[in-house]
Amino acid sequence: MLYKESNNKGIFKSLDWFTIGLYVVLLFWGWFSVCGACYDYNKPDLFSFDLNSGKQFIWILTSLLLAGALLLIEKRFYFKTCTFVYIMMILILLITIFVAPDTKGSRSWIPIGPIKLQPAEFAKFAVALAVGKYMEKYGFTMSRFKDFYKVVLLFIVPMLLIIAQKETGTALVYLAFFFVLYREGMTGSVLFAAFMFVVFVVVGVKFDEETTMNGHVSVGEAWVLLLSLLSTIYLVWRYCKDNQVVKNLLFVGLGAVVLAYLFSAFVIPFNFCIVQLIVNFGVIIYLGIQQVITKSYKYLLIILFTIAATGVYYTCHFVFSHKILPAHQQTRIEVLLGQNNDLQDAGYNVNQAKIAIGSGGFFGKGFLKGTQTKLKYVPEQETDFIFCTVGEEEGFVGSAGVLLCFLFLIWRLIILAERQPDTWGRVYGYSVVCIFLFHLFVNIGMVLGLTPVIGIPLPFFSYGGSSLWGFTILLFIFLRMDAERNFKSK
Repeated sequence: MLYKESNNKGIFKSLDWFTIGLYVVLLFWGWFSVCGACYDYNKPDLFSFDLNSGKQFIWILTSLLLAGALLLIEKRFYFKTCTFVYIMMILILLITIFVAPDTKGSRSWIPIGPIKLQPAEFAKFAVALAVGKYMEKYGFTMSRFKDFYKVVLLFIVPMLLIIAQKETGTALVYLAFFFVLYREGMTGSVLFAAFMFVVFVVVGVKFDEETTMNGHVSVGEAWVLLLSLLSTIYLVWRYCKDNQVVKNLLFVGLGAVVLAYLFSAFVIPFNFCIVQLIVNFGVIIYLGIQQVITKSYKYLLIILFTIAATGVYYTCHFVFSHKILPAHQQTRIEVLLGQNNDLQDAGYNVNQAKIAIGSGGFFGKGFLKGTQTKLKYVPEQETDFIFCTVGEEEGFVGSAGVLLCFLFLIWRLIILAERQPDTWGRVYGYSVVCIFLFHLFVNIGMVLGLTPVIGIPLPFFSYGGSSLWGFTILLFIFLRMDAERNFKSK
């Protein structure tokens, strides 16, 4: 894809300087936060290489140089090389599993001289470019299953490789690409199914050990089976448009469950989940017959959903009861769901984070005056929990200011994505938006105890060169793309 200038404006005049300004503000605001988190009264020099503040300042300077270099590279270069870059990143991710040393339980960091880099952070831009290029090809349509599963594989493959590195938090970021696909025409049923599976897992795990009907019925099992049945009925009503099938499912399927519950509650207590299981399998068979009659692939997809939904509870029960998950991950989930409230052990990080943010009050304690962070009460306060330093030293005002800056950045990037003249640029732009949003939501959420502690950085704030370079590459490739929006193809 070749371009030439359509007007006399230079490339740098076409750049979105508002976004670049926000980037610089967030960059140095983040550096001051790292200074507050790592300040040592015995070593007051913030630029000392013995402190992470000094190291981060070097990372910031190199990021600015990297940003400038990326703006000099034409859009067509990214388009021509993105397939090669994607393949190379997949190979690097694969090699990392075997060559990376164990670092805090993960094998995702490769030492290069005095520094260590995390390939998973750089894979994000490669995946975003590859997804955009594939969706740009002639004849691509989200409604064709062949196209859909191929584009999904583009980000699922690196995700699985990163999971193999035992870096689950970073791997989950790649789920953000599903929101990009939704913008490009993916049916909302996929997001609905994903949301419901999250609900099934939360309900099943949280209420697994609670019982009713004189101890005969697991509350978690009963609710998950009921919700899976109701979700199936909704999907049939929403996508198959067959009112008779919906009525049959409601009156026969749901009716049988209600009768079983009433019989267990007022006549003879028994495990009516057995009836729910029979009903769900009956629904699967019934929908299979409808699929054969109508030859509609929609019934087949709903059948797959029902099978998976029915098995969610039993899978989660097996995983948790047999300790399949690593102990720290299982504990974090239990803390989030309120099943483990040991503030000196499992819930220590989140509890100290809340104390630090709350102690900042409205205006904060002032730069380098935070007590919780200076006394190192908050673990990982320079990386995953950097927002605690903002809350303690700058208070509600500073925290709100940081969130507003990110809000303006996301809002501006959406505008830039929408004005792209081609599918590739638009998809890449929304990939950047969704990756930033995912990081922001999960990082702030885990500090406030709203999401599991999975260990992903806050963009431009958390200490670390790999994440800072990764976010810079993501952003400035897109800014170069946007700067060429007024160029015409040769």
